[in-house]
Amino acid sequence: MLEVNGLHVRYTATHAVKGVSFEVSENEVVCLLGPNGAGKTSILRSISQLAYCDGTIRYDGDDVAGIGTPELGRRGLIHVPEGRHVFPTLTVHENLRIGEIARAGRAAKYSLDDVYDLFPKLTEMRKRRGFALSGGEQQMVALGRALIAAPRLLMLDEPSLGLAPAVVSAVYKALAEVATETPILLVEQNTTDALSLSHRGYVLAEGHIVMSGDCTDLSDRSSIMASYLGQSDVENS
Repeated sequence: MLEVNGLHVRYTATHAVKGVSFEVSENEVVCLLGPNGAGKTSILRSISQLAYCDGTIRYDGDDVAGIGTPELGRRGLIHVPEGRHVFPTLTVHENLRIGEIARAGRAAKYSLDDVYDLFPKLTEMRKRRGFALSGGEQQMVALGRALIAAPRLLMLDEPSLGLAPAVVSAVYKALAEVATETPILLVEQNTTDALSLSHRGYVLAEGHIVMSGDCTDLSDRSSIMASYLGQSDVENS
């Protein structure tokens, strides 16, 4: 589904990503873990063609450089960036329906009713405008909007960032259900939930991949991971 080979990302004098290679297969969840500044977000932005990069990125067999950002969305590469980006003057229901634009006539994988079933809290907020939502509610809307867009590959950037533990639990419960039908590339600092959801993971530090493996193996090597992630205990992340 996705192949990244020899990826480099530079911003003026900053070399943010240094020769990163990985892949995501169909029906697989892959996580990219690492501290702030490790290059995780730059990798997602490069895949979506939102950041200039060197190297090769192939989505569904095609080089993304020859496709461009809008067409990638229409082909089902759906990117939920950090920060949620809910439209503040639109209602929850209207925000969700924005996903129909990126779907671009492709068969729907998730209906509006499916999204409300995944995130029951949104049902009672259908008419509430984006500016009146909490951070957790906005994250649910952003994820729901992405699902309405019929993703063939879903890329998520820090979906748990800044959320209360109960909201994180609700978000990851929904993602576990989504993962049964949709491959996911997940960027996280929340290592415990990321590893529990994913099949394979890559740990980045200063733009390099420093560890990789299946998530059971990475969990068993928690003390080594903690040294790269700057945590005293991965389980407390």
